[in-house]
Amino acid sequence: MDLLNFSLLALGSLFVVVNPISGVSAFLAMTGRDIPEDKLRMAKVACMVAVGVLLGFALLGSTLFTLLGIMLPAFQLAGGLVLLLIALDMLRGQRSSVQESPEEAKEAIEKLDIAVTPLGIPLLAGPGAITTVMLLETQAQHWGARAVLCACIALVGLASYVIFSVAIKRASWFGPIAMKITIRLMGLVVAAIAVQFMFNAIQEAFGLHP
Repeated sequence: MDLLNFSLLALGSLFVVVNPISGVSAFLAMTGRDIPEDKLRMAKVACMVAVGVLLGFALLGSTLFTLLGIMLPAFQLAGGLVLLLIALDMLRGQRSSVQESPEEAKEAIEKLDIAVTPLGIPLLAGPGAITTVMLLETQAQHWGARAVLCACIALVGLASYVIFSVAIKRASWFGPIAMKITIRLMGLVVAAIAVQFMFNAIQEAFGLHP
C-alpha cells in the first residue's frame, strides 16, 4: 500500500470510528449546566487526552504484540470483529456499548468535570479507536507511514475539537434525524473497513495473495 492510500485509509477509518459527530449529543448532555467557556476547555482537554492515548498505542503497538506473543493476523482478525460490532450498532443508529456503556454515560452526567473521562476516554479514545490505531500500525511498513498515522491521529483530534466547538454554538445543527443518518452512513464505512481487516488477516495467515 502506497503512502497516499495509507493516509486516506488512516484518516478516514480513524474519523469514522472515533466518530465525534455521534459524541456531540452525549457531550452536550454532560455539559448542559456549564458555561460555554468551560465547555470549550473540557472539549480541548478531552481531545488532547484522546490524541495522547491513541499516539501511545500507535507508537507501542508492535512492542505490545511482541511482549504478549500475539501474531499480527490474530490481532487483525480480533480487531476486525470488534469494529464490526461497532459498525452494526452504528447501522442501527445508536452509539455502540463497545465504545461507552450505559453505566458510564449515566455516571458522566453527574460528574463535575468530564474532560478526561468519559469524554476523552472512552467517548473519543475508546476500545474501537484504540483497536483501529493498532490495526493501522500493523499496516505501516516504514517510519514514514508511522509518521503519517501519527499526523492523522492529530488531525482527527483537531477535527473533534472543531466539531464540539461548533456544537456548543450551533447545537440546533445537530438534530436527531441528521445525527442518525450520519451515524448510519459512517457505520457502513466502518463495516467495510472491518471486513477488509479480516480479509487481510486471513490472507496473511494462510499465505494467500489477492
